[in-house]
Order: sequence, then structure tokens, then C-alpha cells
Amino acid sequence: MSRSHHAGRSYLAIILSVLIVAMLATGCAREVVKEMPVEVVVEKEADTGKLVVYSGRSESLVDNIISQFAEATGIDVEVRYANTGQLAATLLEEGENSPADIFFAQDPGGLGTVESQLASLQASVLQKVPEWAQSPNGKWVGISGRARTVVYNSENLTEADLPDDMFGFTDPEWKDRIGWAPTNASFQTMVTAMRSQWGEERTRQWLEGVQANDPRVYPKNTPQVAAAASGEIDVGFVNHYYLFRFLAEEGEDFPARNYHPRAGGPGSIVMVSGAGILNTADNPENAERFLQFMLSPVAQQYFAAQTFEYPLVDGVNTQHVLVALDEIVKPDLTAGDLTDLAGTQALLQDTGVLP
Repeated sequence: MSRSHHAGRSYLAIILSVLIVAMLATGCAREVVKEMPVEVVVEKEADTGKLVVYSGRSESLVDNIISQFAEATGIDVEVRYANTGQLAATLLEEGENSPADIFFAQDPGGLGTVESQLASLQASVLQKVPEWAQSPNGKWVGISGRARTVVYNSENLTEADLPDDMFGFTDPEWKDRIGWAPTNASFQTMVTAMRSQWGEERTRQWLEGVQANDPRVYPKNTPQVAAAASGEIDVGFVNHYYLFRFLAEEGEDFPARNYHPRAGGPGSIVMVSGAGILNTADNPENAERFLQFMLSPVAQQYFAAQTFEYPLVDGVNTQHVLVALDEIVKPDLTAGDLTDLAGTQALLQDTGVLP
């Protein structure tokens, strides 16, 4: 369903913005910014037009920052929220008739699926993020970083009990103890990373080995974290930030923690959510303004403070509870290595992981 955001302005928002920026500069606002949205207010322009965003990122995660963009610019923003894969399929079906200006995807796979329908981005946009976090063809740009991790029940296990890398979970000792979400886009991106680093045969072996351990199937990440904490499963394969939402709401006694595999590999990839401009966009200038805003310090601090994700631009503080990116043993893969969603889905279907 579409949603419209309308411009507004308050002096209180200006004061809050100034205070937050000042506190962030001194490193004192980590706890404060979790409790309040980061806002920016600028002078409106007359007849700023509209923008249509297809968002594969959930409304609960990005609606607030998109609203701030609308408020800051006066642009009438219409957002269609759905699963990244669903929206990619819609864009392919709509073709040149699509009303979308921006495709905001959860993962590189969705962006890679529709890359032929995306316009080349300006260097001023691409240069804001590291090379690993952008399209190798300059068609889309990363907005925030999201690390794959293993969530585990911290009452039953310690990190020392967990295997060095993801392949260890094929061991029969993990039978009836694993949770996963094969339909989830981030899970499929991890499998794409396995195919890129391990090759097709070893990835097939991993999928079949975990299948043999009778994993519980979940629709997405959040219920896996809850299941790990309740003891329904011992481990789940998720994105890093879901745990921190539970910790923020339920406190440090919440009995689950994240593990970044000590030997690295595909289970330690840092993916990006990202966005591109449709080459049929009716509002290309506003679309570029949207990308510039999402890569501004204000928006990047929002992702760091409110959703516990990793900022991609320099000079933005991350949450102190996160493992620093340079401490994660990441595989040597770029965002471009994670775009073959079709090949991954074919393998998941061939192994029976997906129907």
C-alpha cells in the first residue's frame, strides 16, 4: 500500500538536531540517540515535486528516516513497502511503465536482479561509500552495512562451543538444534557468498548437511532470535542487529548473543542494503537528492543509532555494543559478488531447501 509523507517544521526539531550533532561529536550520545530520532530541518523550496520509492526494507526500519527526508526537502514521498524479491519481480514486470523512481533493497541480490533497469549514478554519490559497498557497474550504492552472524543461546552455549566456520554446522552434533530462514533475502545473500567463495559443490554440501540436521524453519530473523533465547533452538543464522533490538527492549539478561565465526568465511559477510535510481524515473533529480540524503551524516547516524546497523560513510559513530567491522574476519568479497540471486534460488530449490 502506498504512503505519503508531507512537509512540516518545528523549532524544537532544530534544537534537538543541534544538540544531538554536538553530543555525537563528543561521543556522549550513544544512549540518548537510541531514544529519539535524529532530525534535520532545512528551508523548504516551492514546488519540490514528488518521489516514488519501492522499499524492500521494512517500514518499521526506514519509515522514520524517509519521513525526515520528506520533511527536510518538502518533496512529497510515496513509498511502496514489500519484500525485496517481490518488488524486484514487480519492477521486471512493470518495465518501462514502472512509476518507481527509487528501488531501496534489503540486499545486493535484489538490486542485481534489476540492474539493467537502473541508471548510472553520479560519481559524487558512489564516492561516498567504500568500493566494496557499491555496484561494480555504478548502478546502485550501499546505504547501510549488515553483518551475518550466528545467534546462540547464551545459557546453553559459549562461543567456544561453536564451530570455527559455518561448515561446522553440518556435523551431526547439531541435529535438531539449528534454526534458519531459507526464504529470507539476507539468508539467500549468505548462500550467494558461499557460492562465490566455496563454489557450487561445497555450498551444496553445506545445504544438504544442515538439512540432514533437521533445522527448524522460520520466516525471518526476529523469531530465530526469540527462539534461541527461549531454548527452542541453540543457534540461528541471522543478521547482527536483530539481537540488539531485543537487548534494548529486554535488557542485558536476555539469554542470547551473536557470534561472528572466528575463521571468517561466508557466515561473516558484511552485506549492504542499497538503492538505485530507475532509468525510467519521472523524478530523477529528487531521486538523486534521496540518495545524497541517505548517505548524509544525519541519515547514517540514524541507521547507526536507531537500527544498530553499520554506517558506510566516514565520521559517523557506531553503537558501542557492535563488534567493530575491522574485528570481523570478513571474506574477501564485494557487493558485486553477492548479486546472483537467481543462481542461489535455483540451488536452494534443487537441494529441496526451497520448494
